[in-house]
Amino acid sequence: MLALGKLLELTLAGHEPAEKTQLTVDGVRMRWLSEGALEVRPPEARDNGLDLLLSAGIHGNETAPIELLDRLLHDIARGDLKPRARILFLFGNPEAIRRGERFVEQDVNRLFNGRHELSSGSEALRACELERLAASFFSLPDRERLHYDLHTAIRGSKIEQFALYPYKEGRAHSRRELARLRAAGMTAVLLQNKPSIVFSSYTYDKLGAESFTLELGKARPFGQNEGVDVSRLELRLKQIIEGSEPATDETLEGLQLFSVAREIIKHSDSFLMHLPADIENFSELPKGYLLAEDLANSRWVVEEQGARIIFPNPKVKNGLRAGILVVPSSDETLV
Repeated sequence: MLALGKLLELTLAGHEPAEKTQLTVDGVRMRWLSEGALEVRPPEARDNGLDLLLSAGIHGNETAPIELLDRLLHDIARGDLKPRARILFLFGNPEAIRRGERFVEQDVNRLFNGRHELSSGSEALRACELERLAASFFSLPDRERLHYDLHTAIRGSKIEQFALYPYKEGRAHSRRELARLRAAGMTAVLLQNKPSIVFSSYTYDKLGAESFTLELGKARPFGQNEGVDVSRLELRLKQIIEGSEPATDETLEGLQLFSVAREIIKHSDSFLMHLPADIENFSELPKGYLLAEDLANSRWVVEEQGARIIFPNPKVKNGLRAGILVVPSSDETLV
């Protein structure tokens, strides 16, 4: 196997490869760009016009997606997987991955779409570098652009595998892409209705890609991901890479759609969230439930029918989102 196929090993060791470019026996070029960043380019005659960005490890302790990308890279380096797409593999936060921690000083996935310019430190610099790498990769004209940012969650979920679909004013969500997600094992999608500061939102809003944050289960250490079943996603990614996707039924049957009702923003150290510490994502909350309180008698009371909570985290920094209230949605706005 080519040495550059061992990107994860290089990243964990903090090593820069001596050889920055290698070719497989089939003429696939692998090029090391930066720490945790590798571009894969098929021979020109096999290129089908897709640019695919696969990122994982934006949070360093979310290891199942990192292991998934590692397997795909090994298959390409051995010649077992024969790409027809250009691919950029990114391990987002190398230092946090080495430490087995979510982040070192600040959450990288809250530093995109201009936020890193308002901050400092190594993780703000890394967010800037990730934007640069993505912008360079997606700079070729007249090509299809697809980005999957792979995560696992810090808590359990009533819906284990789901996706978040970013928002941009004037741009409709794609039924075809939702059908592709369903085929990849996602059972729910949150259709967002405002711009965000996460990585997938940056590539969707600024670079014109079809971009998604994929939540694949609960975060576990390396080697302990038997309970995180990514088999359907792995198969679909191989098909996308090889250009062998079967025709997809676009009825979306079995795929639950949600929209954002409200975001809960933590404004001060007085913020108090009235939820059990072990509450799962997509837990339903009754109307009238006092969800959170903060300064100046600000209160978040559940007013929506069928409201559910995702990503509750009262420990975030002041000014950041401490949770999202979502409600069931329909497919009427899709194209």
